[in-house]
Amino acid sequence: MSMFSRLYITSSLLIVAMMASHMALAQPASRIVTVGGSVTEIVYALGQQDRLIARDSTSSYPEQVTKLPDIGYARALSPEGVLSVAPDLIIAIEGAGPPETIDVLQSVQVAYVSVPEIFTAEGIVTKIRTVGAAVDRVQDADVLAEQVANELSEAQDAALQAAGGNPKKVLFILSTQGGRIMAGGSNTAADGIIRMAGGINAITAFEGYKPLTDEAVAISAPDVILMMDRGGDHGLATKELLSMPALIPTPAAQNGNVLRMNGLHLLGFGPRTASAITELSRALYGETN
Repeated sequence: MSMFSRLYITSSLLIVAMMASHMALAQPASRIVTVGGSVTEIVYALGQQDRLIARDSTSSYPEQVTKLPDIGYARALSPEGVLSVAPDLIIAIEGAGPPETIDVLQSVQVAYVSVPEIFTAEGIVTKIRTVGAAVDRVQDADVLAEQVANELSEAQDAALQAAGGNPKKVLFILSTQGGRIMAGGSNTAADGIIRMAGGINAITAFEGYKPLTDEAVAISAPDVILMMDRGGDHGLATKELLSMPALIPTPAAQNGNVLRMNGLHLLGFGPRTASAITELSRALYGETN
């Protein structure tokens, strides 16, 4: 067989494959896998839950979603686990991984949509519209996005009013494993929700979640400690938490100010975030008229 013939056959096969892929994507997806709690919530908010066949372990709201197969933690997925449920659409939050798994998922004949993760009101609206486009519900997503944007605006205005001119400094503790405090810095969901609720993040020297030295914790001098209400090392009892040497000198420890909230509600940045802002603001500043 000549080189020309081989090139012709190869090109023809590629064209056929591309046409088949295009035809598959042109049909509405009926077997959707979601990765990321907020992504799953948005699918439900758009009334498209009947098309879901599996979800990741961070997707725990609404409760009925937990009855679906769990493909693993969003940042520790395996291609085999995701593809074993035979999806025709994967909608994943930005940052899902590991990268090699995402590379494989994006290379197979399954539609893959990455949803931007931006920890602002605008970022939530973008999420909603991205998911809406992925599930062919653009108009419904526009309506939901407008509703959520209005709720977020009202919640933030109320939180700002509650804080007045004296915003509280908040230290978000992700973990106390091994006796070391891992805290949320800038460009995190924790930083975003603290600011939206009228507070100040006590840690701004770095981005992401990192362990702190005892000295750094003391210098941060938080008024309030914020944590997720989950178990394990994350659920250290308040008495033991406030007796940690790093925290003892802080105003938060001295006044016993520790707040715990549901992790997905607090950090999800999805359709329910306005209520999370209100809940956190009231915990920080009390009820306002």
